[in-house]
Amino acid sequence: MADKPDFEEVTSFDKSKLKKTDTGVKNTLPTNETIGQGKKADSSLFCGHSCLESHSFMNC
Repeated sequence: MADKPDFEEVTSFDKSKLKKTDTGVKNTLPTNETIGQGKKADSSLFCGHSCLESHSFMNC
């Protein structure tokens, strides 16, 4: 391993050979508001009992 990096490849790089890409599709992260709405919806689905087998959802 050399003490200094070899910059020869970097200086001779030809960026005109790069291909164009389409960046139309982006995956954005959910906002804090969206996360909060999801947590609220999830918590309203369950009655809070630890044993779901002994309780029906209709009786909660």
